[in-house]
Amino acid sequence: MRTTTTLLVFSVVCLLGLGIVILTSTSALHAELLYGDPHFFLKRQSLWMILGIGVASFTAWFPYMYWRQLAIPLALISLVLLVMVLIPGIGVEIKGSSRWLRLGGINVQPSEFAKLALIVWLAWWMAMQKRRSQQIFRGWFVPLTVLGLFAVLILLEPDYGTTALLGVVGLLVMFMGGTRLGYLAVTGVVGAVGFGLMVAQNPVRRMRVLAFLEPEKYQSDEAYQLIQALYAFGLGGRTGVGLGDSLQKRHYLPEAHTDFIFAILGEELGFLSTIGVVLAFVVILVCGLNISRRAIDPFGRLLAFGITAMITLQAALNIAVVTGALPTKGIALPFISFGGSSMVTTMAMVGILLNVSRYAADPFDRAEDRIIKDRPLDF
Repeated sequence: MRTTTTLLVFSVVCLLGLGIVILTSTSALHAELLYGDPHFFLKRQSLWMILGIGVASFTAWFPYMYWRQLAIPLALISLVLLVMVLIPGIGVEIKGSSRWLRLGGINVQPSEFAKLALIVWLAWWMAMQKRRSQQIFRGWFVPLTVLGLFAVLILLEPDYGTTALLGVVGLLVMFMGGTRLGYLAVTGVVGAVGFGLMVAQNPVRRMRVLAFLEPEKYQSDEAYQLIQALYAFGLGGRTGVGLGDSLQKRHYLPEAHTDFIFAILGEELGFLSTIGVVLAFVVILVCGLNISRRAIDPFGRLLAFGITAMITLQAALNIAVVTGALPTKGIALPFISFGGSSMVTTMAMVGILLNVSRYAADPFDRAEDRIIKDRPLDF
């Protein structure tokens, strides 16, 4: 497992380093205009990254099996925070969405923490119900109800992108935990139809879908961000226009330092750099699945699988949106986009993955009946 963990850490460090570099270049003009300090976003992101590394160090040391005891408290706390976000006067509304809580002068996004809380709860429940996972009540109804609570609260913010991401990852964890494929297939179809109907009835989301289907027709309004992102990739070509020399970041591409930072990366450092980012996430995917496969208990396997799916699917979703493969939606690129809640939560997930790998089974050891208590915890 040493090679796996080394590759995982190396990929994360490369993405973090690249993220700081491209954020420095991307956000300077915007930060100076808003705050009079070109390094405002860089300073904030550096602090969040340092905090994230500290959190990752803790979760890498904290034995993952104890997350089982925290599954219910974490889920309850996360649900309470998601409810608080929706209460007028408590939740912070930005651009028509109430997704943040104001704590000590900073905005935190509970939906980011909900990702980890839900994965821990589902891994705990499905591992506990391993022998009864194919029953309709314990293996399907109960976990789907909890998943539905998280999804509905996030959808009400509204945050369609995170809702879809949470739903897909949740169903994948249930499938890996033993839920019958037939139940999940019906759930997926019903969920997709319901989600599509809600998008169709929401004027803003409906226009985003139309803009995705016909970007040239809506290039002056709903498709403006997508068109500008595609221009950025076109200008960058194979090797890029040079670090700091982006044209699109000069108030042409909105959200250039957050959701669409991948486009500026492609413009300044070129196609080869974007391929490098994709390959880094592929490495994280392979390493995470390997850690999941070698985990010594069902909870560890499901926990590692859920975390791996959450990080890599979010990255795939962001990249698909920025490149025009999916309708525009606000979702961060892990390790790279500006955002404290996303950074801290994602780094916590990486630390948990490393801890699961610490207790992973030796591939040459065929003793499948080992139990966790035989492993030293080293507190």
